[in-house]
Amino acid sequence: MINHVVLFKLKGYPEAEKEAVIRKVKSALEALKNKIEQVKHLEVGLNYELNAKSYDICLISHFESLSDLDVYRVHPEHLKVVELINETTAERAAVDFEF
Repeated sequence: MINHVVLFKLKGYPEAEKEAVIRKVKSALEALKNKIEQVKHLEVGLNYELNAKSYDICLISHFESLSDLDVYRVHPEHLKVVELINETTAERAAVDFEF
């Protein structure tokens, strides 16, 4: 199995707007579980501190193989979410590892 972990830091939104953006991104990411069959597990965690200096959102997803992760990366539904991520985030960090 492959564990795909991605951290996102949003752009400098005002607090009220940032919370709405975080919820929108979370919802879009969570919807991928039902749209891409290669996704075996998916969870999205939000930093409890809205104005943290660290990352705002954490995506954890599991895939049977690197090939399945590659299918996910280019899937049209994933690419739609990537557009949203690119519009709303300032930083991204990712780690993929076998477990």
